[in-house]
Amino acid sequence: MFYNTRGNSSQERDENNMEEKEVILTQEGYDNLEKELNYLKTEKRTEIAERIKVALGFGDLSENSEYDEAKTAQVENEVKISELENKIRHAKIIDEKDIDTDIVQIGNTVKVFDMDFDEEVEYTIVGSTEVDLLENKISNESPLGASLLGSRKNQTVEVVAPAGVMKYKILDIKK
Repeated sequence: MFYNTRGNSSQERDENNMEEKEVILTQEGYDNLEKELNYLKTEKRTEIAERIKVALGFGDLSENSEYDEAKTAQVENEVKISELENKIRHAKIIDEKDIDTDIVQIGNTVKVFDMDFDEEVEYTIVGSTEVDLLENKISNESPLGASLLGSRKNQTVEVVAPAGVMKYKILDIKK
C-alpha cells in the first residue's frame, strides 16, 4: 500500500479548500449555469486556443503581448469553468411545487411596502448565484432577503442595512 508521506498534494489541498457550501438554484438558474459551462468548455476554449496559436506565429514570446493576453484569458476561463463545475456539483434545485405562499422562502416573489420611501416594490428571493438587481432578484443572503425569509403576509420586517434600519410591510407572497 502507498502512503503519501509529504501530506496532501497542492491539487488535493485546493480541492479540499474549494467552497463546499450548498448552492441554492431555481431550475432556470441551474440550466443557465450548465449552458454557460458548456459555452466556456467548447466555444470559448476553442477561441482562446486559436488566439494562442496566432500569437505563437508572431515569434519571440518574451515580448509577445498577444500571447500573454491569450494565456491570461485561458487561465481566467479555466478558473471560471472550475467555479461553475463546483457550483453545479453543490447545487440544490428548488422544486417549484415545494414553494409555499404562506411564508416567504427562496423562489417566492414578495410584494412589500417600503415604509421609508412610501412605495410598493416586488422582489424575487433567489440563491446568491442568481441575483439580478435590474430584475429585482435579491439573494436570500442579502440583508433584505434574509429578513424577509420566514415572514408572512401583513407582517412588518425590519432590515438592518448599512444605511440604517429600514421597515417593510409584506403585502403579498406568490410563486
